[in-house]
Amino acid sequence: MSRIFTAVALCLIIPMGDSALADGSVSQTGLGGGGRFGPFDAIVSQYNASGERFRIDSHCQSACTRFLAIRNVCITPSADLAFHAGGHPQIRQSATDHMMAAYKPQLRRYLQAGHYMEAKAFHTISGRDMIAKFGYRACK
Repeated sequence: MSRIFTAVALCLIIPMGDSALADGSVSQTGLGGGGRFGPFDAIVSQYNASGERFRIDSHCQSACTRFLAIRNVCITPSADLAFHAGGHPQIRQSATDHMMAAYKPQLRRYLQAGHYMEAKAFHTISGRDMIAKFGYRACK
């Protein structure tokens, strides 16, 4: 009887372990359209603490780009990321700085040089360019 119990317990544990290791992604969160920083910062903290991979796999704009701060982030070439100045309804430098802190130095320089983080209009960069031009890892 104890062997049967052990076998059943192992069957139950193994699937749970596999699902715990599954990637997270923008499309799973439903947060691709941006919003207030709180939910994004919580997800960044969660994934940085766990070390799990997080995929930017679809449209990601505004506060969603905070996911670039996840240390094990990857981007699919078909994704697109849209950047703009932070703050709602008015531009606030502190909000813009919070977003910029999530980005690699090459991306920050590009956004600053183009003045893209000084206006509310979106500047979109393809996942392909995020990988090739700014050094982000491609999802496999």
